[in-house]
Amino acid sequence: MSGKQETHEFKTEIQQMLNLIINSLYSNRDIFLRELISNSSDAIDRLRFKAQTDAEILGDDTDFFIRITPDKEKKTLEITDNGIGMTRDEVMENIGTIAKSGTAAFMAALEKSKKEDALAPDLIGKFGVGFYSAFIVANKVTLTTKAAGSDTAVRWESKGDGSYTIEEVEKAGRGTTILLELKDLEEKADNDYTDEWAIRQTVKKHSDFVRYPILMEVDKTEPIPEAEQLKGTDGKPLSATRKVREDETLNSMKAIWTRPKSEIKEEEYKEFYKHISHDWNDPLSHIHVKLEGVVEYTMLLFVPEKAPFDFFTVERKHGIRLFSRRVFIMENCKDLIPEYLRFIKGVVDAMDLNLNVSREILQQDKMVRNIRKNIIKNVLNHLGEMDKETYEKFFDAFGMVLKEGIHSDFENKDKIADLVRYKTTKSGGKYVSLKEYMVNMKPDQEGIYYITGENIATLINSPHLEKLKDKAYEVLLMSDPIDEWVVQALTEYDKKPLISAEKGDLKIDDDKKKEEKTKDLNSLFEFIQSELHEKVKEVRSSTHLKDSVACLSSDEGEMSAYMEKIMKATGNVGPDAKRVLELNVDHPAVGKMKEMFESNKKDPKLKDYSQLLFDMAVIGEGGKIDNPSRFNKQVGELLTGAL
Repeated sequence: MSGKQETHEFKTEIQQMLNLIINSLYSNRDIFLRELISNSSDAIDRLRFKAQTDAEILGDDTDFFIRITPDKEKKTLEITDNGIGMTRDEVMENIGTIAKSGTAAFMAALEKSKKEDALAPDLIGKFGVGFYSAFIVANKVTLTTKAAGSDTAVRWESKGDGSYTIEEVEKAGRGTTILLELKDLEEKADNDYTDEWAIRQTVKKHSDFVRYPILMEVDKTEPIPEAEQLKGTDGKPLSATRKVREDETLNSMKAIWTRPKSEIKEEEYKEFYKHISHDWNDPLSHIHVKLEGVVEYTMLLFVPEKAPFDFFTVERKHGIRLFSRRVFIMENCKDLIPEYLRFIKGVVDAMDLNLNVSREILQQDKMVRNIRKNIIKNVLNHLGEMDKETYEKFFDAFGMVLKEGIHSDFENKDKIADLVRYKTTKSGGKYVSLKEYMVNMKPDQEGIYYITGENIATLINSPHLEKLKDKAYEVLLMSDPIDEWVVQALTEYDKKPLISAEKGDLKIDDDKKKEEKTKDLNSLFEFIQSELHEKVKEVRSSTHLKDSVACLSSDEGEMSAYMEKIMKATGNVGPDAKRVLELNVDHPAVGKMKEMFESNKKDPKLKDYSQLLFDMAVIGEGGKIDNPSRFNKQVGELLTGAL
């Protein structure tokens, strides 16, 4: 007996996204079947995990399966599983809405791929809307599901036309059935998904390694027992064989990680990655290791090529699945891998792990700690062995995350430091390792110079670097927020200190000459500081500048301007820290101000020029000045006077 049917409207942006999926991905129709099979496999995995602590939940239905049923006459395709199923609330949460956190981002990415005439199947898995890939081939989708342990089932139905219905129905067993009413074929090249051969080929290509049998009832020929054979008037049998309908298992169900590496083709690795990750891009590389001894386990790990859109969201799950003797234990296994390697996806199969392990026990498990240590070791070694081109692809996608390890993993800090890359003032936009930087250092160079900020173009043109460039010293351009924490943890590399180009005294000038030039300017500096006392804590002779007249710096140990900006952006708002205004004592403007000051200390222009120097210093580091109008007026007056 059905319950009351409710009709719900899709939100406008969700309907727009559905239209994009349906119209933009038609040339990649096969992906719908791969995605629906993966969803069924995940549902069975989750049920098996739950059954470890609630054995009764399985009842008598202990043989797991995924069944595909095509119907040529009705032009339908049905995919059924006996996995964990969904409650009404779960249907509304998971199916009634699409990609809660990524609707706008998905649409923007899909529109971009259309304009660039690029293939977009990767967007389906990437944005968590795989179920909706069914609408690529279907005019109507009906989902009927019954959660394990529930008395009622739920039916969800939509034509993808702006609304969906949901109602309570009856269903014999747990699990989910998705019925697709297929569209007409538009091209001869299109696969007919009511055709057994097309289904068989698609499953073999994309889902052969799924751990549960993918069944389809097919026509087979069997011999007729002699006693049952019908015979003609001549006494001979009319037919020795007959057609029967039997289940055929379409996939090999071989856990790919249990097979010898020599027997696994590269394409098989790629398809397995896509199955476990719901990422339609090929992986960048993989690590397949079997460790034997006191502790025995296998790890098959993948490095993705691109970061998914939600990679930096709080809801993002880790990609490691834990098994014991091919029995699924848990997904999203954070205990096996540190945060800074959270981009890694794959499986770990430990032979002797307790199948009833809880998350609390897992954290204390000696074997798990051993596995974690070896995963870190293997991943870092693997990254270090990549060729330059491949590694730079990886670093573009995940370098910012990897750098977190320098601050969080003291034991492997040096290994990670070998792997980080930076663009520099001499690299022409290319990455340089710290090891390469060391080789290029000048003989008289005391340390590794760096500058932090949010924009490479601003950093490379920063006035703080003028003296260093004059000395032909290379400077690391650190433009990721995490770099502020990197330099706190990585105070030296290969016995050379890391030195901020923005903070303190660079100590690359002749101190005696500097003292002589500054002596006559002390009174002027004191005047400028008194005029700017609310904004600067000191005015001093610069060790950074060669061509520019002014810059702002911090003392060693103090927060950099970029760090202060990061803290404010994260809500840690405190009073603006006063910084040091550095002036170039060799600059003609400073000399002219000195003459004005000695001639008439009360000249009102001195006050204006003091403010102008501060504004120029702020602009020089890419900051925003308090009063642009005043700055504009002052520069205009100076320009008029000069002309």
